Amino acid sequence: MSIAKLALEDGTVFTGRAFGARCVMDGEVVFNTSMTGYQEILTDPSYNGQIVAMTYPQIGNYGINPQDFESKRPWVRGFIVRELSPCVSNYRADRSLHQFLEENGIPGIEGIDTRALVRITRIQGAMRGVISSTQLDDATLVAQARSCPGLLGRDLATEVMPLAAYTWEPGFESELQRAPGSTPPVKVGQAPHVVALDFGMKWNIPRYLVETGCRVTVLPGSASAAEVRSHQPDGIFVSNGPGDPAALDGAVAALRDLIHGETESRGIPIFGICLGHQLLGRALGATTYKLKFGHRGANHPVRNERTGRVEITTQNHGFAVDPESFSNDVEVTHINLNDGTLEGFHHKRLPVFAVQYHPEASAGPHDSQYLFDEFRGLLP
Repeated sequence: MSIAKLALEDGTVFTGRAFGARCVMDGEVVFNTSMTGYQEILTDPSYNGQIVAMTYPQIGNYGINPQDFESKRPWVRGFIVRELSPCVSNYRADRSLHQFLEENGIPGIEGIDTRALVRITRIQGAMRGVISSTQLDDATLVAQARSCPGLLGRDLATEVMPLAAYTWEPGFESELQRAPGSTPPVKVGQAPHVVALDFGMKWNIPRYLVETGCRVTVLPGSASAAEVRSHQPDGIFVSNGPGDPAALDGAVAALRDLIHGETESRGIPIFGICLGHQLLGRALGATTYKLKFGHRGANHPVRNERTGRVEITTQNHGFAVDPESFSNDVEVTHINLNDGTLEGFHHKRLPVFAVQYHPEASAGPHDSQYLFDEFRGLLP
């Protein structure tokens, strides 16, 4: 393998071995603490604009398979691992991680001290960086990292959302994959209709919505309130996605209209995840802010304030909602036990709720799957 370098805006340069595409790519350097699920991470549109470092030491051992995609292609700007597995051992795999990144034009670097990298980004915060296997001059790469736009103030959701509305067809294929106690599927003609606003939605979300007995129409996140209403939804889902929620004023205005503009006193049920949590928070008058290094991994403890139960959750976000900026109409329902940040809220009078983490949890854990059943319970 040829040499590759990772340069950070603070002047730090790591030298390792290249894999994936041979090119230069910049982005915000972040880390993920998951032990598995790298394919889901790579294809999660929420990572658009970011270079992801995995803290687990060996990555790539089970390759890439056609079943575990969370979108049509990978969205990360680059990938960093301590050790790239030299072999692929999984009966479902049809290619290696190296081949997957190479064919999608994404550079990777292995063989660097990922512990040192994570320590830097935890202390100083997520920062801009560059991966290169073609340009190897340190000063040039550091200068390029410093010129990278970063994520603050950027609308990255527009780059990943669908161009037009469509109907989501597939659900889970096996009854064995349905959690005990969840709502069984119903016939399409009887199913409540959910409009999912797609800002970069992971595919496991509409799978769960279908599994809990809904039929799903997906609209671009840029859809107006009038367009959403034209589909006559029984409920609205607001998805995850990349970038700064403060850059999506149009989406916030549409959600505010959908929350408060209904003629029915009860309002239409609305459920948001991740970026959807932030956008609904802003629509309800709250403010958002950028976290120092964000939450990314499959092992984040969250306490449900209503039940006292602790859930182990999958998370991927660099922004958060300030709970102090809510009005008295909003109740805090979930808190992150690592840093005390807001992880969920519910409107006290209207059927509007959201969580910052990922209850669809691909590739796991599944502690929070009950939230889809709660949403289904609000629908007719």
